Amino acid sequence: MPTSDTEGKDWSLERFRYHLPNTVTDVGPGEGTYARLFRPEHEGVWWTAVEIHKPYVAKYKLRSTKTRRMYDEIHVEDARQSEDHLFYRDLVILGDVAEHLPREDAVALLERIVAAGAWNILVSVPIVESVQGEVDGNPHEEHVHQWDADDMDAVLASLGGKVDSFRGTTLGCWWWTRG
Repeated sequence: MPTSDTEGKDWSLERFRYHLPNTVTDVGPGEGTYARLFRPEHEGVWWTAVEIHKPYVAKYKLRSTKTRRMYDEIHVEDARQSEDHLFYRDLVILGDVAEHLPREDAVALLERIVAAGAWNILVSVPIVESVQGEVDGNPHEEHVHQWDADDMDAVLASLGGKVDSFRGTTLGCWWWTRG
């Protein structure tokens, strides 16, 4: 769904406050959960969204306006085909995105993000059985891989750097930081 469970959001916000990134790419922002949560914490951050489902841009009012700050830059495309420069950021967020990709595609995307120069990566995925099909006419909402927390631990550890994690009852969150 274009929404996210609240579990792990306080944990993620603490890490955001600690790292205070100046550039963020939010992959699959849906309704803009992380921009709404993090943006008020640190002014002057450049927010980029990579959203695969164009109707979400208007439906969730993802574009920044004079009265509401959401995303400064929006790319309507599949992140697997995005230009590498979109991942050369202080923070790249994959909030409830990896479960919508085949495991090998999610791993390859994380590897590309690291290779492109991301300094931090925030990943959030359901860590319980979470079967989901198309939502609101969006076939990309289907959950095609069920992540196990230990598997995500291993994937992120294989990228080098430092990994911190939170395991809730439904969601797991990981903050990867370049060495």
